[in-house]
Amino acid sequence: MLPLPPVEHDVHGQWNYTLLHEPATARTPQATGEAHGIAERRRVLLARLADPRLTGLTSTQLAKSCIELAPLQAARSQERYSQQRGGRARRATGKLRGSKPLFDDAARVMLTLLYQRQVCSMKLLSDMLEVTPECIGHLVTETRRVLENQGHQPGYAPTRFTTTPDLLAFLDTAAIPPRTRIMESLSHPRLTGMSHEDLDSLARRLAPRQAAQTEHTSYQRRGADRQPGSRGGVFPQKIGDKDRVILAVLYLRKLCTLDVLADTLGDVSRSSIGNVVHEIRPLLMEGRHLPPRATTRYRSAADLLAAAHNEDNTPTG
Repeated sequence: MLPLPPVEHDVHGQWNYTLLHEPATARTPQATGEAHGIAERRRVLLARLADPRLTGLTSTQLAKSCIELAPLQAARSQERYSQQRGGRARRATGKLRGSKPLFDDAARVMLTLLYQRQVCSMKLLSDMLEVTPECIGHLVTETRRVLENQGHQPGYAPTRFTTTPDLLAFLDTAAIPPRTRIMESLSHPRLTGMSHEDLDSLARRLAPRQAAQTEHTSYQRRGADRQPGSRGGVFPQKIGDKDRVILAVLYLRKLCTLDVLADTLGDVSRSSIGNVVHEIRPLLMEGRHLPPRATTRYRSAADLLAAAHNEDNTPTG
């Protein structure tokens, strides 16, 4: 009996292959074509995701950062391999793995920046790139440590996306999702009582505390330390860090009720916003950043949004 001809895939072909029931010459183009199609779609999408509006860096700045971080990424990879082996390598170091990595160093930096800037969730990135969320989670965990060690502060993206069509539409036509326009209105100084610069600064100062608070809550739910290899730091998909600060500030200023805020956002429940206020209030109190009470109170979502664009701050009831 003749052996079945294997057709290696583009990614990890040493163990990812297909056994054909007929000569390889008759089926190879179809099998490799599918793998090439995925790789090509991924390559095109990565190029689009490197948009400065998403990464917060120009193409030149991003390329420079990738070059500077490459040695640190290599050292981090060797450290991870050593931990997996439980000791030093038994043969010479170098490119021991013959297969090409799924994402190169530049792509890993870019994807980590997108996640840190809360452009979208890991789940959305994995769906778009046709990989598992664990794949994105591991590369973000490793690269984020390198960026943090270098003191890089990516900040927050002005626009967040929860669906692939919204993100692609933004890249094609600069179409802004409705939620982003709503949050831009709610962040108006007339409502928050502070300038956009002060609000951004406050959100950045509270970001580490929010992350620590989230990890503490996760620890209480787990009842134990996080398992090795698991990914942490997953930001809430519905409400980002800066948006959480804005909602808490508006409520603590007594501008409106939780119901009005929920009606304004449209896709977030009253209880979710209540949880946000409950979590952010102690952080504001610790830093003595509790906002002063407003003199105007709005009874509906329409009145609240209109107040951001009107010069008159007359109460509605």
